[in-house]
Amino acid sequence: MSTLLQIALLIFMMTNAVAFGVGIVLVLMIPTLAAHAFEAIPAVVFGSFAISAPLSWFIAPTMRARYQRTHSH
Repeated sequence: MSTLLQIALLIFMMTNAVAFGVGIVLVLMIPTLAAHAFEAIPAVVFGSFAISAPLSWFIAPTMRARYQRTHSH
């Protein structure tokens, strides 16, 4: 497994948790969404996975470059 993929997987877990947290708070705070929480919460789960995967793949090279820049000497 490549280093970039390993970093992306670690970042995926964190971004997924944040995306889910933001989504669930919005669902529970907006009365119209809270009334349909049975449908909205699974949408938040799938949406957080869908958003976190490309976002973590985009962030991973930046994190790797930052590490290489500080440890290049």
